[in-house]
Amino acid sequence: MARLSDIQEFLSHKRIAIIGVSRSPKDFTRVLYDEFVRRGYEVEAVNPNLAEINGRRCLANIADVKPCPEAVLLMTPVKARDAIVRECEAAGIRRVWTYGTGGRKTLSAETLAACQQSGMTIVEGECPFMFLPNTEGIHRFHGFILKIFGSYPA
Repeated sequence: MARLSDIQEFLSHKRIAIIGVSRSPKDFTRVLYDEFVRRGYEVEAVNPNLAEINGRRCLANIADVKPCPEAVLLMTPVKARDAIVRECEAAGIRRVWTYGTGGRKTLSAETLAACQQSGMTIVEGECPFMFLPNTEGIHRFHGFILKIFGSYPA
């Protein structure tokens, strides 16, 4: 389970890249991207299939993000995540959050061990909306339910 201190530390960084932002404005990845922008984060979108999102540039891969982001939110299919996390490590990124429909554990044990050995902080599987200040609606309720069942990060 992710640690609350790692989540708070991740969210304290204002320059982030979101990898896997969809071209569809209704897709969850896009809604989350828009929310980070709305909240004043300096967000870089990464998707090799898009040139821009909402009039802002979209880059092909994490190595194209200059200067290097302080943190990366990874929202790609599970099968691509291990390789992308390794790319983040090679780029010098120390904080990565993976989120999507693949459940809480989405990285291989080998990748997690390599990340820990290199000093990276990994947050797996938690919905970022639950931890953004003043979140409302279903996201706040989701966090409440996790607290009741003891699976909210401590």
